[in-house]
Amino acid sequence: MRGLWIASVVNIDWPTRTGLDPAVQRAEFVQLADYALATGFNALFVQIRPTADAFWPSPHEPWSQWLSGSQGKDPGYDPLAFMVETAHARGLAFHAWFNPYRVSMQPDVSALVPDHPARINPEWTVSYGGKLYYNPGVPAARRFCQTAMLDAITRYDIDGVHFDDYFYPYPVPGTDFPDEDAFRNHADGFTDKAAWRRHNVDLMVREMRDAIRAARPNVLFGISPFGVWRNAATDPRGSNTTAFQSYDGLHADTRGWVQQGWLDYIAPQVYWHIGLTVADYAVLAPWWAEAVRGTDTELWIGQAVYKSGAAGQPAPWQDGKELTRHLTLNATLPEIGGDLFFSAKDVRADRVGDFTTMRLAHWRQPVLGPLPARLEGRPLLPRPTVDVRRTSTDGSTTLHVTAGAHGSISTPFRYAIYRFSGKPGKRPDIATATLVAVIPGGLRATHVDSNPPTGESWYAVSSVDRLQRESKLSRPAHRSA
Repeated sequence: MRGLWIASVVNIDWPTRTGLDPAVQRAEFVQLADYALATGFNALFVQIRPTADAFWPSPHEPWSQWLSGSQGKDPGYDPLAFMVETAHARGLAFHAWFNPYRVSMQPDVSALVPDHPARINPEWTVSYGGKLYYNPGVPAARRFCQTAMLDAITRYDIDGVHFDDYFYPYPVPGTDFPDEDAFRNHADGFTDKAAWRRHNVDLMVREMRDAIRAARPNVLFGISPFGVWRNAATDPRGSNTTAFQSYDGLHADTRGWVQQGWLDYIAPQVYWHIGLTVADYAVLAPWWAEAVRGTDTELWIGQAVYKSGAAGQPAPWQDGKELTRHLTLNATLPEIGGDLFFSAKDVRADRVGDFTTMRLAHWRQPVLGPLPARLEGRPLLPRPTVDVRRTSTDGSTTLHVTAGAHGSISTPFRYAIYRFSGKPGKRPDIATATLVAVIPGGLRATHVDSNPPTGESWYAVSSVDRLQRESKLSRPAHRSA
């Protein structure tokens, strides 16, 4: 996984500001997608429900204010449909990022549009820390949030459903989350409020997993939690850290979700440098690797590009090499299957060259995206055909790839281009080849190998579907010396 987070709340990444002309919004997103493809990303994680609002024409919630500047105002097109199409045309997976409970970045329910569900049902809401939330302890609110999210999941051809770290909100010092009435009315036998809160979040996670798999079995479901589950001083199963604990502070039993098999992947936000005393990346990456070991949950690490070169960050974030150190450590832990980078504007700014240095050190070779274990073994695409031609002017090699040998109309999502150093025989073995490119699919595609080795070169191509399953290799074709 090489994933790029694109945040919409308060216009962090996209759109860059509210009220942009639809054509400008679309052009900005195309630019992001083109950048992601050019720099080696294979998936976009785009925030489409940041504050109980919608980046699609939802029958349940108003249009997002982060599009037009006015909650409920139609932006003049369907952003979600456009973004999914734009990503897929480039062979990029599209993961729809939802914030389950946050209603507004301000605390007043009366400031919402009149037909907002939270305004119609104020008993579902809680004002806390200057923001407004749906109360996770109110069953009707939880069910409504699920219904609102499932609308996008069932209507759009997305590849994944993504939650971030906001469940119960981060605690405000000296102020408890005001859910005493909900606890009294919906305790369901719980006497410990903290255990009840964790139960409420567990219900959201488990029920969403079940609903997603019932509606769209091939869609991945995963969560990017705060990077510390519990400290070892609190729980011997925890990490050797002394940081805030998501289990206790956010009532999110992230390790438990992995153990229960409720997630296809977990992407903890390990947003700290190697050597930080309270939360050392070199401690937490191995801890998360151990947490997923023996499960079917993929592990991708959330990386804090926003800290690279930022004012006030400690020295390790200023030398332009911290991300490289992280991925070097990751490479020693086979359970880590990739990374997500927060966020798009910081990746592109690359203030001290941290991302570029990491990419050159660790992303020189192309990769296929991850294939979760539960999706293996389904029918594969037919193998493609490939024709190889040499360009006499500069010595490059052009491959013309056609999908679906034997008349099939199946359309690959990507093609994987392999090169062999010698003649591979009629049934080429991937183990003896070098993966030289992964390109967007389609019924036909072209790839230029601009720097092939001298002498005779042999190539074979596989078709890759949306789940990242590869077909058998095409019959090999060669370019003469």
